[in-house]
Amino acid sequence: MNDTAARATLTRRAAIASVSSATILLFLKAYAARATGSVAMLGSLADTGLDLLSSLVTLYAVWLAAQPADADHRFGHGKAEAIAALMQTLVILGSAVAIGARAVMALGSRTTPTNPGMGIGISLGAAAMTLVLVGYQRYVVRATGSIAIGTDQIHYQSDLFLNLAVVVAFALDAYAGVRGADAVFGIGIALYLAYGAVTSARSAVDMLMDREWPETKRQTLLAVVARHPRVDGVHELRTRSSGVTDFIQFHVWLAPEMTVACAHAIVDEIEADVASAFPGAEILIHVDPLGHYDRPQILGA
Repeated sequence: MNDTAARATLTRRAAIASVSSATILLFLKAYAARATGSVAMLGSLADTGLDLLSSLVTLYAVWLAAQPADADHRFGHGKAEAIAALMQTLVILGSAVAIGARAVMALGSRTTPTNPGMGIGISLGAAAMTLVLVGYQRYVVRATGSIAIGTDQIHYQSDLFLNLAVVVAFALDAYAGVRGADAVFGIGIALYLAYGAVTSARSAVDMLMDREWPETKRQTLLAVVARHPRVDGVHELRTRSSGVTDFIQFHVWLAPEMTVACAHAIVDEIEADVASAFPGAEILIHVDPLGHYDRPQILGA
């Protein structure tokens, strides 16, 4: 199995795992929210519902992103992941507003949740299940760099903290007699969701706008190219990522008297070195005679 196929398999498995987990948690929390009347549990339920919706979108997105390039999409379908991630953040923001409004109303009414033991038990079970899922998603993100799975992981990571927040809210409101704690935690949950959504949106927008790689990653690439003894310089370096695929483009300076056959052989060697350092990357290398520029230089290129 090649690197691209292996990444596609990992992202698909992670997406299926998140859909399965969210479905189970949704039913458990719906029952608990109805039985307890807790605003914090309601907020956690809404978050899990969004997690399920987002995970379904992610499952489709990672499947689409893994499809090979075709006549209409010559650079592949990798940006489907960024589009899915951006859609998820918009839904999360809407949910945060709704949860916050419901919590403010509950704060005014000073209602107290019922059946706190049930709410705490279900929340602790949900936290344990979510912890396992987040651990698996982190492994997949490290192995593939998938932005869709990364955004999905943020959802479930926030869900982990939300479950623990619900436990604290129940304990304070029902057992410690701190009236309004449930509603206050509901407001905190809404704010946390909004912050996570904005943070997640940045990476998605960067990918859609073809943002350059981080400087450290660019320098690593340049160091790989510079190791070749026949390369006299590198310029017009351009990089971007689309889904789990990296795109690399640059010009190399070679000796002007070099034959086409020799230059071609050197470029093949450079491409092999770069492909070894960045598996699965799409690489385009242009040859220039030493000192030649095709166009005015962009600062930092």
